[in-house]
Amino acid sequence: MYTPQLVGTIAVCLVVGAVTVPAGLVLGRRVAREAMWQREAAEAERRSEESRRRLVAGMSHDLRSPLAGICGMADALVDGVVRDPVEVRDYLARIRREGSRMTAMVEDLFQLSRATSGTLQLTLEPLALAEIASDAVAAEAHPDVAVLADKPETWPTVLGSDTDLTRVLRNILANAVRHTDAGGAVRLSAGIRGGEAWLRVDDGCGGIPEADLPFLFDIGYRGSGARTPSEHIGAGLGLSIARGLMAAQGGGISLANHGQGCRTEITLAVAARPTRVATLP
Repeated sequence: MYTPQLVGTIAVCLVVGAVTVPAGLVLGRRVAREAMWQREAAEAERRSEESRRRLVAGMSHDLRSPLAGICGMADALVDGVVRDPVEVRDYLARIRREGSRMTAMVEDLFQLSRATSGTLQLTLEPLALAEIASDAVAAEAHPDVAVLADKPETWPTVLGSDTDLTRVLRNILANAVRHTDAGGAVRLSAGIRGGEAWLRVDDGCGGIPEADLPFLFDIGYRGSGARTPSEHIGAGLGLSIARGLMAAQGGGISLANHGQGCRTEITLAVAARPTRVATLP
């Protein structure tokens, strides 16, 4: 039998349930989101730490090799083991070459620190993509690999940093040319999509293993497979630097398998066309 006391108890329970159940659901969702955020943060920290360890190990190995060569050749010259003028010139040329390799590695470390600092602020200005690409192509020209541009006179003008955009494009072209077989071609194209400018570089590297694709922009990561390691490959910093520099310009960069090779694409904001526009050779 329902008594006033029982009715009151039921009413209180209903009110308490109406308040606590939604509050519990909200709190549960918040706790779940917090736990997910913590897991993601821990995973990001783990990957960052792994990248740092890989970078230190890779740079230690890459710097040790030229240093050992320089010390060995210098000792041979100082001790008089090598005296023939032709051999002396050869040793000096090799010392210079190894020194240049070390200088390039140190420069990469500086640029990586700059690009990933999170505080990099660049002065952006209108830049003709065709002009930037022309300078990069001239710097990375290779006698055995053709570099072809698709209608450069129609390429858009973007907001970017001249020095840093050129560095990014030179890095992309150097990789594309290096990993394209002799007699092959690297193709550049550009356009506008959804109010955003894009520039693509298609190479003939033969493709990258799918397992490597998610990690290509990680610091110090060096994949294998179609892109066979060689003495010309650096410490695996180029794409990490490129990603940081593109982000500082308000743009992005991506890399994926395409056809018989890879396609690297950069994106930037569109700007008004400048008065001076260059075309690719």
